[in-house]
Amino acid sequence: MKLSLLLPVTAALFAGPAHAQTASKPASPPPANLACGVLKAEASKTGSTSNWTVSGPSGKNTETGVLKSGPRFECVDGAVLTVEFTSTAGHSFFDAYFPDGTNIGYGRQQIDRRGGRVVLPIQAKGRIAAPYRAAFDYHCKLSMPADPISPAMRAECAF
Repeated sequence: MKLSLLLPVTAALFAGPAHAQTASKPASPPPANLACGVLKAEASKTGSTSNWTVSGPSGKNTETGVLKSGPRFECVDGAVLTVEFTSTAGHSFFDAYFPDGTNIGYGRQQIDRRGGRVVLPIQAKGRIAAPYRAAFDYHCKLSMPADPISPAMRAECAF
């Protein structure tokens, strides 16, 4: 009989009082406008359609789409403007705009982030002007016959 009393008392002790959990603070929304050195990004939304423009020394690039998320703007090293977005079909994209007027773009699955830095495929390094190459780290995960990774390039890969 003592055992039958012990179980409910033990269960009550282990259950203890329920502790209230506070809701985590929601992340702030990405900026709709961002200035990054000589580059400027602006976004707006009309209904389900997102519109964004990147302006710089070489002119304006405007895009429109129905997106699952984004566009998300970021300024890398005070000079390179990045734009990330995901289409409603689930395809994610990454574009980097440089002050010299060039830009590169990749599917998001080809981009990593480590230690707060953007990690691009090593093949991108040769397409980026020398002053901006140090703004990124590089990986060697994307080896393709049309765009091979040489042994010299491998030495510069973070992974």
